[in-house]
Amino acid sequence: MIRDLIISNRSCRRFHENFAVERKTLEELVELARYSASAANLQPLKYILSCEPDRNAQIFANVAWAGYLKDWPGPAEGERPTAYIVVLGDTEINTTFGCDHGIAAQSILLGARDRGLAGCMIGLIKREELRKALQIPPRYEILLVLAIGKPKEEIVVDTVGPDGSIKYWRESNGVHHVPKRSLSELILG
Repeated sequence: MIRDLIISNRSCRRFHENFAVERKTLEELVELARYSASAANLQPLKYILSCEPDRNAQIFANVAWAGYLKDWPGPAEGERPTAYIVVLGDTEINTTFGCDHGIAAQSILLGARDRGLAGCMIGLIKREELRKALQIPPRYEILLVLAIGKPKEEIVVDTVGPDGSIKYWRESNGVHHVPKRSLSELILG
């Protein structure tokens, strides 16, 4: 069961924009992050939730999508996420955040998949522009943006081919392929 959930939790980049994600759902997803591990149990992460079209547009304008797909500027209108969670680090609690935001983001995205939603963890962010757009005080470091919505694309996991390329790619029909290294390549001993 958990294996299937993890395998189905791929970075989704096209969504049904007519499917609204409710704020309560976002709160339930952050609740999962709240219960997740935190270094020294400091719990320095804070979250901005967005499921309003105007605020979503501000966030969308300040993130980059799919670096390996050079000719694709990101989801077109009608395929954009209908919710975002901005993950922040509170520098008044700690000045470094280790892997806390990765653990929290994975918990949130697994929770989204469990609800039939999908998401994308975005680290390429125009941080100062986003800070201004959302009026984020300086004490909060912008760590990640999670895009969330109802998935509109098929994502297939492949084994890395003989050329060794790990770059994801998309077929002309829109099927998104994600190459993964084999288990034997990962385990050293």
